[in-house]
Amino acid sequence: MMMWSNFLMQEEDRRRGAAARRGAGQPPGLSPEREGKVKLVLLLTAVGATLAVLAVGTEFWVELNTVKANDSAVCDAAYLGLWKVCVKRLWQEDVPAGRRTCGPAQLPGETNCTYFKFFTTGENAHIFQRTTKKEMNLAAAVIAVLGLTVMALGCLCIIMVLSKGAEFLVRVGAICFGLSGLLLLVSLEVFRHSVRALIQRVSPEPPPAPALTYEYSWSLGCAVGASLVLLLGGSCFLLLTLPPWPWGSLCPKQGPRAP
Repeated sequence: MMMWSNFLMQEEDRRRGAAARRGAGQPPGLSPEREGKVKLVLLLTAVGATLAVLAVGTEFWVELNTVKANDSAVCDAAYLGLWKVCVKRLWQEDVPAGRRTCGPAQLPGETNCTYFKFFTTGENAHIFQRTTKKEMNLAAAVIAVLGLTVMALGCLCIIMVLSKGAEFLVRVGAICFGLSGLLLLVSLEVFRHSVRALIQRVSPEPPPAPALTYEYSWSLGCAVGASLVLLLGGSCFLLLTLPPWPWGSLCPKQGPRAP
């Protein structure tokens, strides 16, 4: 009973203090300790936001590599993301000797990049005699952009908390950051299925489609990291909205001992 009475007294003192500040014409604001916690979590989510923007804005999500031919001095590789695909012609002498396929795509070579047309004319893209499944690629891009939008809304909520003292927006920001992390994870899964669909959709028209291997690249790694960081940031903001833990009264602080 003493534990709960102490907790209720603390809550009552907090409400009285907020009411006194309002009566004096001062904005409620945040306590310095709570403001420091909010800023620390905001810094964490800023890292996730930076990774998310970097991932969505770049095209190194997956690399497609053809098998090296012994009778040719060049080989072809490609890399693509949510918005465009780049086909690259590499010199086989630059490819590591122990590698069976062409690549990696970061090697110097002749590059030809084109934006996907299913955002404008609705046409599928053709890569190495294979056809994209535009519904999956569109869904992955739209979900990723929606995740960035929700993330920006979460940032706006936390900025309002720090500037205007609107503490109730912490919970809204927590939900926004958590939802943006989930949306990015869903976008990654849809994109993964679109890559598998691309590998399987071989065109029957000549010339014959070359054998392909694929490997995920650093842009997708940034997206995974951004999702996890945003989920962590949303969870931390949600913890800040919980009431003070009543069990702290079980372990009262001891004052300095008298000599």
